[in-house]
Amino acid sequence: MAKDKYTAVWVSHSSISDWLVCPRAYFLKNVYKDPKTGRKISLVSPPLTLGKVVHEVVEGLSVLPLEKRFNEPLLAKFEEKWQQVSGRAGGFFSKDVEMKYKQRGQEMLKRITRNPGPLNRLAVKIQMELPYYWLSEKDNIILCGMIDWLEYLEKEDAVAIIDFKTGKKREKKGSLQLPIYYLLATETQKRAVKKASYWYVSLADKPVEQKLPDAAKSREKILKIAKEIKLARQLERFKCPNNGCRACEPFEDVINGKAELVGTDNINRDVYIYLKNEDQTEGEIL
Repeated sequence: MAKDKYTAVWVSHSSISDWLVCPRAYFLKNVYKDPKTGRKISLVSPPLTLGKVVHEVVEGLSVLPLEKRFNEPLLAKFEEKWQQVSGRAGGFFSKDVEMKYKQRGQEMLKRITRNPGPLNRLAVKIQMELPYYWLSEKDNIILCGMIDWLEYLEKEDAVAIIDFKTGKKREKKGSLQLPIYYLLATETQKRAVKKASYWYVSLADKPVEQKLPDAAKSREKILKIAKEIKLARQLERFKCPNNGCRACEPFEDVINGKAELVGTDNINRDVYIYLKNEDQTEGEIL
């Protein structure tokens, strides 16, 4: 089969995670389009907004010359970006809840400013708007994804993957995130991957190194899941194993008119806030 990225099935860490949790949620988040607008749908929430803004501030440093990365305070950049997501646009139903999340973001960026670590060293930028490669030309499947940071290891002429975590929970054992990023980094730029780390920026002053995944085993496992997704798309079969769960029910409510439209995002999805989350409390901060 000739390569055709327009007919290929694209998979990523987020879409594979959706599939593994609930095929129906995968469909509603990655396939379904609102017949009225022709756009896909998305839900915004305070934790997602917090993660998005902190990531944008930190990842934006990689395109700056090393000597200019911290010329502008990170908190000033954070404030500018936060204004764009304030209120219901960011999933906040109250000023008190918004302020708690905002303060958490500010504390993370203060920590990074005090302990920049790898952010004060050379970085590699993959020269693709969305890094991707053909996971299987035969099966017409593409693997894609954005890697938070690639540190350049000058002595080895190699790279180190760093993934920023803004939540308080550690990544689960068996997560496919680093295996997917490892394959992407290996296939979309020329240098070998020598290290991989998670940086829990709300908890730690520096990244926590992880064991590098086995490339062949990772590819085999990811391709197996991607083929399941491709078959489901061909058969149009996306059933929740529990006939309704925490992953798919909020999106079912969106398409049933039980959520509030607050705008469109930068990839042209309709963005909603889930009205059942309206009673937000401090205890919901993750």
